[in-house]
Amino acid sequence: MTQPAHDAHDARDAHEALRLPAEALTAFGRALFEAAGMEADKAAEVARLLVLTDMMGRRTHGLAMAPLYLADIAKGGMALRGEPEVVADSGAAVVWDGAYLPGLWLMSRAIGMAVDRAATLGVVTVALRRSHHIGCLAALTRQAAERGCVAVIANSEPAARRVAPYGGTEALFTPNPFAVGWPGPEHPVLVDMCASITTTSMTRQKHAAGEQFEFPWLLDAQGRPTRDPAVLEHAEPRGSLQLLGGQEYGHKGFGLALMVEALSQGLSGHGRADAPARWGGNVFLQVIDPAFFAGREAFMEQTDYLSRQCRANRPIDPASPVRMPGDQAARLEQQARAQGIAYGAAAWTTLTAWADRLGVAVPAEEAAID
Repeated sequence: MTQPAHDAHDARDAHEALRLPAEALTAFGRALFEAAGMEADKAAEVARLLVLTDMMGRRTHGLAMAPLYLADIAKGGMALRGEPEVVADSGAAVVWDGAYLPGLWLMSRAIGMAVDRAATLGVVTVALRRSHHIGCLAALTRQAAERGCVAVIANSEPAARRVAPYGGTEALFTPNPFAVGWPGPEHPVLVDMCASITTTSMTRQKHAAGEQFEFPWLLDAQGRPTRDPAVLEHAEPRGSLQLLGGQEYGHKGFGLALMVEALSQGLSGHGRADAPARWGGNVFLQVIDPAFFAGREAFMEQTDYLSRQCRANRPIDPASPVRMPGDQAARLEQQARAQGIAYGAAAWTTLTAWADRLGVAVPAEEAAID
């Protein structure tokens, strides 16, 4: 999910130790998941999407997720074989029970099916319940956008509580990300955000690094704004992530959180009312083929015009021109394909520890970083 613009995804980490080609990393990820017992097709798709996420600059949701997935596999939290159960299917409306199968693989399957069906139905909606973690939403919506469709994804985790409702002090929601992607002339436009100001992953990353947030993006247990990431999971009683809009306008983030819960849990028929205890997610996915509306050419004419107008807008800082969502991801992906992907020593040590545990060969270093 998208972090605030000043998180500087493309800024080099002082602890980055090596740079590896995407192909080698994808093969490494696939080998790790296969060694853990995951079916080959699932392992390949999960690894592909995690490395793609790294290339797009969303490092908290890239291959750094692999140790978390592998740990959950070791505990029996992720199913490794099988197919989703079809709960309902009317052609344009589908409900799947994912049985905690790999979320990235489930989403890839669901998007592919929805795009295929949208070619004859125009709009296809899938509600997915009991999926495992689905990763970076922008990496998923682009799969439909690259095939000429608009994709909308909303995701919640009914077993977790990290965001309090507006005016409350007790965490109830997760960050509840949502994303929209549509085709563009050079690359897709990828809007990816969430109902909270920051994310669980970024908060954990800050805490592990011993850093404070630049702004008070969390609330302590008494509902007071704080920059301290420790309040989320390392304090008793625990605090929460602030809703989008903060203290003044958090009712807007509250509304978005409720919307995501209704779409992902209400439509799938599974959620907080069932008191699930496993790490996983519920998903609302809608794929729209513009050809069934005013036409694909008309869609591209309107959306591309707006993109050009945004990029041409006079910037506050000439050194930081306006960019469309997806511009930076496309630039970073191109850079990663040419130069490889840099990994920090801490993240790489965790990955190689799992490789040792599972008997998987570690890819050779491509080029050291000074």
